[in-house]
Amino acid sequence: MTSFYAPFAITVGGMLLYHLSQKSIPKEMNPFHATAIAYLTGIVVCLVLGFTYSSNRSFSGSLKTTNWAVLGMGIGAAAIEVGFMLAYRAGWKISLTAVATNVAATAVLIPIGLFAFREHLSPRNFLGIAFCLLGLLLVIRD
Repeated sequence: MTSFYAPFAITVGGMLLYHLSQKSIPKEMNPFHATAIAYLTGIVVCLVLGFTYSSNRSFSGSLKTTNWAVLGMGIGAAAIEVGFMLAYRAGWKISLTAVATNVAATAVLIPIGLFAFREHLSPRNFLGIAFCLLGLLLVIRD
């Protein structure tokens, strides 16, 4: 997976499977139980694939280097999972939910990236962000 676009393709494929699956979870199922079952599946997949990924660290080595960010990622992922499930159950459209939430999260991450991580944006980036925010306003008012 040395290709520049391979991670992008994996992410897009994963998001497609994710949203189609999220939209199809039975409404009578407890969203926290559904998420726990999904995570158990993900844990098995990650443990199996972890042994095939080229890295110089073992699982025990990774456990030793775990910090707050890994735990925060787990909490954030759980919030995302349950949030999408509840949004779909509340009637949000599969065609709009992901784009609306991603643009909203990006809008919050922009100042964090600029100030906390000292990232720089070009005028072209700012124009693209403006279009995204305009698109968000148009999408959520549907």
